Amino acid sequence: MRAKQITTNLPVADLEAARSFYTDFLGLRDEEFNLGWVARYTDPDTGVHVQLVTRDATGAEDSVISVHTDDVEAAYAEAQQRGYEIVHPLTTEEWGVRRFFVRAPDGNVLNIVSHPD
Repeated sequence: MRAKQITTNLPVADLEAARSFYTDFLGLRDEEFNLGWVARYTDPDTGVHVQLVTRDATGAEDSVISVHTDDVEAAYAEAQQRGYEIVHPLTTEEWGVRRFFVRAPDGNVLNIVSHPD
């Protein structure tokens, strides 16, 4: 698998309560998206961003990072071949991404995701 980008999924209790710290104090101005349970805030000049997550909408567990890849099907097949625990099966989510969750040998859960072009 080839990772194109890795985004940290920062757990927060309340998106709205956390938002002003990351936008006002850290200066992340753009809200790229907000699904009510996950939101990403970015500095449009530098690309620096943070993704805040209250609780994953469909996954049984929360992931610590999102790994963006071009070929999520191949990544899924490789994870299975290597015998890694699949925590959330390969799914096309209602908000448009195709993803699965895999548990790393250290216990961390990773969201392996592909966005439509």
